[in-house]
Amino acid sequence: MPKTAKVGVLGASGYTGSECVRLLLRHPQVEIVLLTADRRAGQQMRDVFPQFSPFALPKLVAIDGVDWAALGLDLVFCGLPHATTQKVVKDLLGKAPLTKVVDLSADFRLADPALYARWYGHEHHAPDLQREAVYGLVEVHRERIRKSRLVANPGCYTTCAQLPLVPLIKQRAIDLDEIVIDAKSGMTGAGRAARENMLFSEVSEGFHAYGVGHHRHMAELDQEFSLAAGRDVTVTFTPHLAPMNRGILSTIYVRGVYDGSPQDMHEILSRSYRDEPFVHVLPFGKMPQTRHVRGSNMTFIGVAADRIKGRAIIGSALDNLVKGASGQAVQNMNLMLGFPETTGLEQVALFP
Repeated sequence: MPKTAKVGVLGASGYTGSECVRLLLRHPQVEIVLLTADRRAGQQMRDVFPQFSPFALPKLVAIDGVDWAALGLDLVFCGLPHATTQKVVKDLLGKAPLTKVVDLSADFRLADPALYARWYGHEHHAPDLQREAVYGLVEVHRERIRKSRLVANPGCYTTCAQLPLVPLIKQRAIDLDEIVIDAKSGMTGAGRAARENMLFSEVSEGFHAYGVGHHRHMAELDQEFSLAAGRDVTVTFTPHLAPMNRGILSTIYVRGVYDGSPQDMHEILSRSYRDEPFVHVLPFGKMPQTRHVRGSNMTFIGVAADRIKGRAIIGSALDNLVKGASGQAVQNMNLMLGFPETTGLEQVALFP
């Protein structure tokens, strides 16, 4: 375990990259030595994000000019667009094989190269690394993450849905063919690039579904739920865009099996997460709100009884930029470098 880890953030001018920087600035065992950007290369971080004005940070540079071997980085956070990431990580690990990587894109989340090609429309450019990558949902794959040099940070929607569902699937507590996930995300989940359909006037005072029946996160959900169940699982998942900056709220509908009640499901989740620092199960009947996890690395989970006997309504809320992305990435880094898992992540949510 390095006393002070030298880390880099690729794509530091995006939302997830800048959120990594925000969290790492308060990590006592980390030194940020590399920040990259594409269009913003050559600028200071404070020029892109004025909130970083008080801090001495490296100048943003282009990835093409980075000498990976000379830098001697302990770990790199990769916040680049999908497809781009594969080539960068392949080059990085080829020249600096001792450097560890936490990838925040979708490039290494799917273990099957054929499945990746089907959902993303092209062959994977680093299939050997794809097979090596460990899926970075800490509460499920903690021990594998500790030993990995390449971790695929989960998606924000998928983290929000998996944390309440995986323990129930493993305990055979719910009908695997009747899982419905109705999810709503804030605007930052769409990234920072300028797009017409993301303009304020296009999304404010409105609320809409998108990717209906074909969102790419479906493959990630099916993969992890099938792994937990030991059989194929296909869920119904519909994402929505809500006019807020941060947050994901998932409302999940399930049916119990073997006379299992919603109270039994609540007990399974409470027991599963009793010792987890970043998952909190609310009292039975209480539902989470995105405003109660904003800016924190927490996931709040609630369970309530449906009026139909045997059915339960599960709520799950997290900050899509923290536990749904950069906070979870720092949590993965802590495991990979041997730091206490909660280091740099214990901030309480901002409210109001």
